[in-house]
Amino acid sequence: MFFGQSAAMTQYFTLLLDCPLVIVVIFIASIGGTFHYGYCLSAMTSSSPFLKILMNESILHRYNVQLEASQISLIWSFTVSMFCVGGLLGSLAAGLLVSKFGRKKCLLFNNFLVISGALLMLFSKKAASFEMIIVGRFLYGISAGVCLTAHPLYVLECTPKRLSGMVGVTLSTSASFGRFCGQLLGISELLGTEENWPWLLGFTGFTALFQLVTLPFLPESPSFLLLQSGDHQACEKALKRLRGDKDYSREVEEMLEEKAALQCVRSRSVWELIQDQTVRWQLITIVICFITLQFSGITAVYFYSSDVFRTAGMPEEKLPYAAVGTGLCEVFTSAACCMLIENTGRKVLMFRGYIAMALTLALVTITLYFRSHVSWMPYCSMVLIFVFIFFYAIGPGAVTAPLPSQIFPQAFKSAAYTVACTLSWTVLFMLGLLFPLIVESLDYFCFVIFLVFCLACGTFVKFNIPEMKNQTALEIAAAFERMHGKSGESETKTSIDNSLYETKL
Repeated sequence: MFFGQSAAMTQYFTLLLDCPLVIVVIFIASIGGTFHYGYCLSAMTSSSPFLKILMNESILHRYNVQLEASQISLIWSFTVSMFCVGGLLGSLAAGLLVSKFGRKKCLLFNNFLVISGALLMLFSKKAASFEMIIVGRFLYGISAGVCLTAHPLYVLECTPKRLSGMVGVTLSTSASFGRFCGQLLGISELLGTEENWPWLLGFTGFTALFQLVTLPFLPESPSFLLLQSGDHQACEKALKRLRGDKDYSREVEEMLEEKAALQCVRSRSVWELIQDQTVRWQLITIVICFITLQFSGITAVYFYSSDVFRTAGMPEEKLPYAAVGTGLCEVFTSAACCMLIENTGRKVLMFRGYIAMALTLALVTITLYFRSHVSWMPYCSMVLIFVFIFFYAIGPGAVTAPLPSQIFPQAFKSAAYTVACTLSWTVLFMLGLLFPLIVESLDYFCFVIFLVFCLACGTFVKFNIPEMKNQTALEIAAAFERMHGKSGESETKTSIDNSLYETKL
């Protein structure tokens, strides 16, 4: 079995290496894609003390009023939450933008939002204006909302069908790498200082500039060129640039069949998605999985990690390096998932991941409770934090993001992404507001709440989601039908026949 999996992995990597420009597409798209999202989540943590000083000094200079700690915390929470507000707006507009202008152009023009936000961040200290930080966070959020839709569509449509699962994991890997870079650059030896924190917040402006300069040299998505633009010649040219000078007549023929199917099937709205019984369980799957991903406890684990390391005897000045270590653990684990997903399957990774995360959270709660009674308990907590991050990154964190494009027929994909991204940004916003109150009320017992979410979602995945390994959307829909035994089989078949052109996962 081991040698069989190794041979399969060698085959996948050989196929990827045969398409060197696809690797370039993955890298450049990631830099201005989910990397930006992950970086923005972590960079604010290191700069928070300096930003609070800026807020207080700005108000004192303008109005001669000294802000109280609660007032500064309120402004700080509002500043952080603007990223989620912008993300929600960006995700709502993303579906229309990528359909009208194309995946590549959408990513290109999205960089102007990031660069504008970065300039506001860089000059905020000089202008003594915390409002510039708020507007910059809002622009960062809009950009992240757009790129979370445009990035996966672009890379998956440029990738050979057999590599879609492996390439889908790179979405979460680049987000993890962005979070790690935010933590790394935030240490005091680099940009986490009173003089350099504006450069920490404006760093993604340079990554956006890099993508703005390099992305024009890459082709547009071949399927977009043929299906939306109707340019047969440009589609073949893009395929040859991406995957080598081979015969792609069969693949183009499949795309033409897809185009013929699309002429009979219009794109469904969110309301039509909600009303359609034939994709009801797919919609329920998206809702539960994306909500649970935010309530999985990863935020709480990162929040308590410094406290756990401190209790274990780690010097205060070394705590930022420990935080960098947790981020690095997530990056390596997410990258390792690329080698597992094609052989293990998405359902298995999600189920095992959530159950293992629930058990780990239970043990973390127990070890934190006894940390003042047993001398070696803090070390157990420290190990468990890395164990939790491992199971998160190798399971739900890697598998959830590409789900909408994998379990929905083409007509529902845009609406499914809109629902998924809207849920993610809304729950992230609520969690940002409620988490400090939850911690204040429950302390480390807050892990119990996240434990319940993980356990419930793991159980749901086990008994309500079919295996998606090497399945088309049509086959997945039929598997949902068999699993839940709906009576409207003929209606389901009629609705999903038009998705025969779906790519293999």
